[in-house]
Amino acid sequence: MKRQLFSVFWLVILSFTAQAQTLLVQKQRFETKAFTTESGVTLPAVVVGYESYGTLNEKKDNAILITHFFSGTSHAAGKYSESDPLPGYWDTIIGPGKAIDTNKFFVISSDTLVNANVYDPHVITTGPASLNPKTGKAYGLDFPVVTIGDFVEVQKRLLDSLGIDKLYAVAGASMGSFQALEWAVRYPDKVERLVHVIGAATMDAWTVAALEKWALPIRLDPNWNQGNYYEGEKPIAGLTATMLNITQDAMHPTIYNASFKDFEVLDEPAMKDIRVLPKINQVLAQRAAARARLQDANHVLYLIRASQLFTAGMNQDLEGALARIQAKVLLMPSSGDLLLRPEGVRSLYDTLKRMNKSVSISEINGGWGHLDGLFSIGSKQAELAAFLAE
Repeated sequence: MKRQLFSVFWLVILSFTAQAQTLLVQKQRFETKAFTTESGVTLPAVVVGYESYGTLNEKKDNAILITHFFSGTSHAAGKYSESDPLPGYWDTIIGPGKAIDTNKFFVISSDTLVNANVYDPHVITTGPASLNPKTGKAYGLDFPVVTIGDFVEVQKRLLDSLGIDKLYAVAGASMGSFQALEWAVRYPDKVERLVHVIGAATMDAWTVAALEKWALPIRLDPNWNQGNYYEGEKPIAGLTATMLNITQDAMHPTIYNASFKDFEVLDEPAMKDIRVLPKINQVLAQRAAARARLQDANHVLYLIRASQLFTAGMNQDLEGALARIQAKVLLMPSSGDLLLRPEGVRSLYDTLKRMNKSVSISEINGGWGHLDGLFSIGSKQAELAAFLAE
């Protein structure tokens, strides 16, 4: 009996240690030739980076694809080195013993086409900042418009190159949810489970207009120069303003205000000189400028357009597209989301339920608004693990 208790004790310790260990990852490179976009333009080559966690089994049937959000990258979990200050954005739920258990699953995530973070050394992406082989200069706005469907097709080529023909699950947050849903619609026989977090099934007029407010500061920056800035000054001022808009739209006012406990409405320097920003705006501008240094303005515009054009199935027949879904579906909107409002996901749930699809919905309540899909996802760990075990 003592020996059995001793064995159980060490199993518990080893399990805890495995979960506490840092998951170290490496960025890998994938290239594909002659990629034709949905806008009808053929790119001679497309290159994206990707990461994987866990081991692909012999049958290659344990793969889970993670599709990232608008300003995100393929860095979904783990760290590139022990000294990295923060792990990937979904590290709470991806790793040994976690909801998306890398002891069981082979988890893969890729940078999208036109990834915003062009100047992040851990990002590999093809887009307007890439060299056009015809001219030897950056594509700029000669790069074709790309869609969520194009992102999915590049991911499919990546999976094909690894011999993965079917996904145990596909999961994504925000713009990642668009890609995940498109996977389930476009390749219903290849997706067994869909996890749709803080997302939508289609864009409405309000959201398309709201996204254009992100694009406007870039377009109004004189350095943007109709996208031809790669040999001159970059439109950093416009891109910084865009980052400010994105950050505020993604956060609920409650948590936003809580982040500035020392905020004072009557700011004396700002009261004396209209050219002096209030202190809170100075702090926010510094943070946004730091983000802007890693990003490319044209890439952000292309991501905005891809998001504005999204509707599941990439045609005018949304219900017909949703009818194609064969996967088990778990919808996770954020109750306080002011960017991709939960009403749309509740409507998606009703539609799929009416179609007798296998669908469940579990709203995230964390106070962050849209960002609950990243910062509060750990609260849904048990539900997510149970869904993947079904």
